[in-house]
Amino acid sequence: MASDLIRSTYRGVWWAFMLRGLFAIALGAVVLWRPIDSIASFALVIAIWALFSGFIEMIHAFELRRVTRRWWVALLSGLISVGFGIAALYYYPVLSLAFAVVWVSWWLFLTGALAVSAALMERKLGMGWGWTFTFGVVSFAAGAIALMNPPATLAAIMGLIAGFALVSGIVLIMAAFGLSSLKDKLSHAVGTAVLTL
Repeated sequence: MASDLIRSTYRGVWWAFMLRGLFAIALGAVVLWRPIDSIASFALVIAIWALFSGFIEMIHAFELRRVTRRWWVALLSGLISVGFGIAALYYYPVLSLAFAVVWVSWWLFLTGALAVSAALMERKLGMGWGWTFTFGVVSFAAGAIALMNPPATLAAIMGLIAGFALVSGIVLIMAAFGLSSLKDKLSHAVGTAVLTL
């Protein structure tokens, strides 16, 4: 009975890992094989995500109306997100891609500024601060390059997505095959426990 449960659970989990792994590898391969189409799809995902999250935030704001007087902040945020989503669909794909470039650039600027600030605090405390400072300067420079060269920034974003998809797909497939040894060990342990009873 227990070994049947282990086998059925194993089959379900094995297939889930295997299918997710194969899908992730296929996604990474498609992004590398068709980068222009992938960038267009990425722009569409940004627009749809903005619409979806905006509508959810608006619904959440109306639920908060009974609890707090500042519910309108969530409503305003949701309206802005929906407005951006609609504009991103209307000006597809330019607005979404511009948003992605600006978002990555500002993320790099903020990371660089925080790292430089941390390095200056480390220096005041007498700690080693050179690597942190270098990281901050490099991040800040990368943000400037990302803002000045949008095509390279989009290529880097798509490369990261493809790389993450390929690596995660390989890891999931390896986990699926690793489950078979775990299943054998569990089945053996259950079989041994049943025999001793």
